[in-house]
Amino acid sequence: MGFRKEKDMLGDRNIDTSKYYGINTLRAMENFDLGDRYVNLDFVKEIALIKKSAAMVNIRLKSLEEEKGKAIIKAAEEVIEGVFDEDFKINAFQGGAGTSTNMNVNEVIANRALELLGAEKGSYDLIHPLNHINMSQSTNDVCPTALRIAAIRKIRKLADALAELQEAFQIKENEFANILKLGRTELMDALPMMVGQGFGAYAKAIERDRWRIYKVEERLRVVNIGGTAIGTGLNATNKYIYMMTDMLQQLTGLGLARSDFPMDVTQNADVFVEVSGLLKACAVNLMKISNDLRLLGSGPKGGLGELVLPMRQPGSSIMPGKVNPVIPEMVAQVAMRVVSNDAGITFAAASGQLELNAFIPLITENLLESLELLEKAVIIFREKCIEGIEVNKEVCKENLEKSTAMTAALIHHIGYDKASDIAKKALSLGITLREAIYLENILTKEEVDKILNPLELTKPGIPGK
Repeated sequence: MGFRKEKDMLGDRNIDTSKYYGINTLRAMENFDLGDRYVNLDFVKEIALIKKSAAMVNIRLKSLEEEKGKAIIKAAEEVIEGVFDEDFKINAFQGGAGTSTNMNVNEVIANRALELLGAEKGSYDLIHPLNHINMSQSTNDVCPTALRIAAIRKIRKLADALAELQEAFQIKENEFANILKLGRTELMDALPMMVGQGFGAYAKAIERDRWRIYKVEERLRVVNIGGTAIGTGLNATNKYIYMMTDMLQQLTGLGLARSDFPMDVTQNADVFVEVSGLLKACAVNLMKISNDLRLLGSGPKGGLGELVLPMRQPGSSIMPGKVNPVIPEMVAQVAMRVVSNDAGITFAAASGQLELNAFIPLITENLLESLELLEKAVIIFREKCIEGIEVNKEVCKENLEKSTAMTAALIHHIGYDKASDIAKKALSLGITLREAIYLENILTKEEVDKILNPLELTKPGIPGK
């Protein structure tokens, strides 16, 4: 293994000649040696896309020689394709507001461009990571812009996954539209309902999540590229700034817009808090639904047992035959992680100071992880759980008949107090509500049957009238 020598303001270092990264990346790898949680590669690739865009613009502005620019563009494209993924090994939790990641991309593109021109890696007098790859840029406009682009792409995928989950719940709503079950409030017996109505409520919750997340893309479209270090645009011409926005629109296919006040976008990260907050709301709904399914599917003999969840794997190393609701449990844990990530994003955004937020790396890692986890969890939830759910009709019927919850239907006929007495009698004697009413001999059998018709109890109106 050979080495090449690179230098910076702190001194010289030997770099493995097989590596495309340089001295800045090496120092960052050593300084932030926290394990193998590296910077999100999708974020890296969006930075490379910005470098490609900058090279194309700078060629047109004649700020960059065409031969060098074309080599830079080709090298950036290879980074986007994933050719050099192994050269991006800086920990996600790095100091410097993302400078290390930006420099990592600059160095890899520079050294690959040198190679394409027939020069040796490290020949920075020909193509320099900063003078050429980072021309008219700063970490502080590159990283926020790359994060916004990466987040938008993932938001679109998540919105699509949520739309499919919503549809899956709606299919179950129709499939179970005529199956009665006992409703529950505060885990106690409540009024009858259709099984399908419960799934319809889940569909509505996911519909809200889908719409909110789809719409929040608009909040991320405004970018500060061209604002350079603090948003004033030093070292970037007006032509460059406008052309960069146009070029990024063209290359991404996204409706990106130039900020009319780049200093705001450079220093304030509240938009990411807003996006994360909507992801948290989605996580809350997913966790509530997954916990409902675990409860309704509990048993098979000692729990509620009204739903039958698809069996995915044996559940115990000591209890043969036990099968756990592993998919809803996974979804709940993803939801917990997203809520935790939101807390981190909130603290990081609030901790920015003056003209820059130093904690963009944490915001980047947490936001992109939340988006990725939610998309994957939603797809797995739909495919491996929701689509295969069945109803235990006999258990639903038995639980409904044993309950005194239908006493609410008697209120308009015999009053609340008398209805309460009948419910108490049914429980104490271990008989059904219907049988307890017959014993009181205050309503005819026809009247009772009409009032306690479960189908009448699942929609608006006064039963029996």
